[in-house]
Amino acid sequence: MHVRTFAALATASGAAVLAAAAAPAAPAAASYATPPSAGSRSAAADDGGVVAMGATGAGAVPVVAAGATKTVEAVESARAVGADELRARTAGCDRVSKGSYAKDAGAEATVPVCGAKGAVYWKADLDVACDGLEGAICNRENDPWYLPDTAVRQSDGRPLDAETLPYVVVPTPGPIWKYYESGIRGGGIVAVVHGDRVGYGVVGDTGPAKIIGEASYAMARALGIDADPVDGGVPSGVTYILFTGSEADPVESRTSATTRGEALARAFLTPN
Repeated sequence: MHVRTFAALATASGAAVLAAAAAPAAPAAASYATPPSAGSRSAAADDGGVVAMGATGAGAVPVVAAGATKTVEAVESARAVGADELRARTAGCDRVSKGSYAKDAGAEATVPVCGAKGAVYWKADLDVACDGLEGAICNRENDPWYLPDTAVRQSDGRPLDAETLPYVVVPTPGPIWKYYESGIRGGGIVAVVHGDRVGYGVVGDTGPAKIIGEASYAMARALGIDADPVDGGVPSGVTYILFTGSEADPVESRTSATTRGEALARAFLTPN
């Protein structure tokens, strides 16, 4: 299932473009630095943000105290966006890619990138990415494909932390699709759907130019997917939604990604 035997080449070729796409963010987030030593993890990456979950539009609705007045619209805007709602919204495909991607090396190319109001999306597998800050799980001992770097950097200039920050890997720009031409940028907000869960995160790294379907260890855990960097992941059933022109601030803030992601997902559900 794993595709990251190609990751070193893909990261090297795609990092500059992804960093440039993230240029409006803090300068430190748009450049490479010396790979960190083991254990130098960022507390900011897990700053208390909560990954939203929900099976349908009938998600938890806030309780309104007796005597309080609250419009239906306000209650609707407060509830979590459901996984089924997002799957229904992405049922069709207005293709924006010039071709299709393979889910894994050597597999048939069957996954197009689709476009809709405010987002691009695709449906694929999920390979577990551990690249970034070295930690107790994401390291060379546990992951033979591990790289101590990511194309997008934290606000302090260090790589992202795959163990605590949900992020998605986008294909290195090539003939099939150039993500920046669709308004996607490094640090942009993403929603990933699997089963009855919706996980919010950011665009965090680049991968092979002809393969799609990869997300961080933290994203896999948020979606209830086996996050083992070698044997984990799922072969299908994952929907990736990337919101155009969006950005987490700072990029390593899970809270920012979740808060902004919920608002963008809600807007994505409205009619064109």
